[in-house]
Amino acid sequence: MSYITRGLKKYTQKETYKHYLQTLRYALYVIFHPVDGFWDLIHAKRGSYAAANTIVILTLLTHIWALHYSSFLVNNVNWEKVNVFIEIATILLPLSVFCLCNWGVTTLFDGKGTLGNIYMGTAYALTPYPLIQIPCIIASNFVTIDEVAFYDVFVVISLLWCAMLIVMAMMMIHQYSFGKTFLFMIITIFGMLIFIFIVLLFFSMISQGVSYFISLGREVVFRLN
Repeated sequence: MSYITRGLKKYTQKETYKHYLQTLRYALYVIFHPVDGFWDLIHAKRGSYAAANTIVILTLLTHIWALHYSSFLVNNVNWEKVNVFIEIATILLPLSVFCLCNWGVTTLFDGKGTLGNIYMGTAYALTPYPLIQIPCIIASNFVTIDEVAFYDVFVVISLLWCAMLIVMAMMMIHQYSFGKTFLFMIITIFGMLIFIFIVLLFFSMISQGVSYFISLGREVVFRLN
């Protein structure tokens, strides 16, 4: 029985790995065929959270690599002063807040997507970023100052491509029209600003409260002494 169990386990692991590669490779189809791609990604289960997480991790690594390995002509950054955790947060936090706010807003207006669907679609929409930026990082070390403009063009293309794919992803996931999708993207961004304001206000109040009790404690200790 142990041989049968081992064989089944190896077969299961092989199938899981094969499915992961298929869902990861499907990202290439999605970015060139966003309408069919995002529809099948969610409704035909062509995507996976493992592949989505991989794309997000690649996006984070690409952002860090761009700061570290890009030529000073295109990215004049002092690496020793870069806080990696803050740089990671600049991507992860907006991604998380976007997914939460979009889910919260669209749930109130007959949006079909779940929070997981929104995350997966957004993650797959980030595919052009590492796909274009990694070659750009390498090429930046060989370009002259007159060729920097070409680097900037490709960087802008990667960002605009990602933005367009995110809009298409939300349209297919929530089954909205393009106009309705665009409207709710604006509402989502507005909701993100409100969310960030409330979070900052909350932490500011907590900080002031902690400071008050610390100063009160110091005053009590001072008077007792």
